[in-house]
Amino acid sequence: MQVAPAVTTFLFTDIEGSSRLWEQDPERMRPALARHDALVRTAVEHNRGTVVKMSGDGVHAAFSDPLDAVCASLELQRALADSESTNGIAIHVRCGLHAGVTERRDNDFFGTAVNRAARIMSTAHGGQVLLSQAVAVLVDERLPPGVTLRDLGSLRLRDLASPEHVYQLVHPQLRQDFPALRSLEATPNNLPLQVTSFVGRERELAEVKKLLANSRLLTLLGVGGIGKTRLSLQVAADLMDDYPDGVWFVELAPLTDALLVPQAVASVLGVKEEAGRPVVEALIKYVKSRRQLLILDNCEHLLDACAELVKQLLQAGPSLRILASSREHLRVAGESTYPVPALAAPDPYEKFIHTTLTQYEAARLFIDRALAAQPAFEISQQNAIAVAEVCHRLDGIPLAIELAAARVRALPVGTIASRLSDRLRLLAGGDRTALPRQQTLRALIDWSFDLLGEQERTLFRRLAVFAGGFTLEAAEAVSAVGDLANSDVLDVLTHLVEKSLVVMEGESGRYRLLETVRQYAQERLSERSVALPSGSRAGKHTFSARVV
Repeated sequence: MQVAPAVTTFLFTDIEGSSRLWEQDPERMRPALARHDALVRTAVEHNRGTVVKMSGDGVHAAFSDPLDAVCASLELQRALADSESTNGIAIHVRCGLHAGVTERRDNDFFGTAVNRAARIMSTAHGGQVLLSQAVAVLVDERLPPGVTLRDLGSLRLRDLASPEHVYQLVHPQLRQDFPALRSLEATPNNLPLQVTSFVGRERELAEVKKLLANSRLLTLLGVGGIGKTRLSLQVAADLMDDYPDGVWFVELAPLTDALLVPQAVASVLGVKEEAGRPVVEALIKYVKSRRQLLILDNCEHLLDACAELVKQLLQAGPSLRILASSREHLRVAGESTYPVPALAAPDPYEKFIHTTLTQYEAARLFIDRALAAQPAFEISQQNAIAVAEVCHRLDGIPLAIELAAARVRALPVGTIASRLSDRLRLLAGGDRTALPRQQTLRALIDWSFDLLGEQERTLFRRLAVFAGGFTLEAAEAVSAVGDLANSDVLDVLTHLVEKSLVVMEGESGRYRLLETVRQYAQERLSERSVALPSGSRAGKHTFSARVV
């Protein structure tokens, strides 16, 4: 069951240093944690709150009245102030509160307010309670006796959205002085603020962090518009505490000269080139003793230069880690790769009701961006299937969904869905401040197509005839024509998979093009004027367009 959107106050708590406590005294920690859980639940329920989720280290709770959330935090901190209440182990809990409009489904909540509360909590220290501006305004004149708020100013949270003004809850029985908050400013970095919210990707965030912990070079792979850049930025923001010497983002897309790659990295790191010596030497010297995370974004058109630089930097800096994004892996020793999946999309052909739409990340993204484009937009039983169809037919590709959602300014969702057969024309008019290739869906795939070799372009065009999946044998039967020999198809198909234009479907032995990519390939196919030779081995496959 889904409840209509309402203003809700969220409380997130977390035990500071819980891993260390478990390592030091696991036997005493078990009853201490059980006691902690009981105190948390009592504080929440005693103040008319609802426990949404209990984790091993804390709670996610919701309150209708923000004052109840404040009182629950105060009650919990006062109870934990006496270590005897937790089996003699001092447990220091940090708390974060934020209020906003959310959607509730069953006993869970969805919306940016939930994520914002968690981010506020993550900036606090053990024993500290932080309130957002929204909560502070709502409770300012209703605080209990002895409770005040200390203005801590504005800070950048690790959701990379707009800064948040935060306040500390002050009470005579609680610790009042803490170190600086764990905000983005606490670690040297150049991570850009994002003007839109980060939707979903909880599983991907966890998987990428785990991989990066075990690999000094991790490359995020995927077709253009799949969200590699945004995912890498959020991972970096979450992991800043692990890199005291900085987290640095290097945008390579604007570069056209491979020789400028080292200079671009040096510019971001503030490394000065020494007279008469290559800048790479200065970079190697710089990374030797520093623990840093370097993000190399959009490497696909400069693969050789990126690979060579990455190899040299990793060999020189034992504490350096590199997170790259590309449509093709770098092929450097020790590299791990992570194919970024599309967002989960609803199937419009399955029976569902509009109240379950937001369980799918693709639909949540569409709704979020549609509301930004048209504040009056709302999901109803009438347009829910159309939203599902848009997300499904766009293969869950974030950029394509965002471009479609922007169209709600002038078109009903049903009309958008009905015109997706010409999506490359429909999905244009993106952010005019973005790079040209990121403003339209066509330009985005143009970028990938232009990086292909001639045989790769030929096979890519010919694969457009497969409306569904296909096998290697089918690709050979259809595509081994003219200058593309049967013996070439396997290697060229492998290249297209590696360049994220063809998807291999697990161990099934089948391949497919995302429908958006296939429509583009069809256009490229129809531009050619050489007909299929009469002696080709196309078998049962027929061509609806002329091929080369």
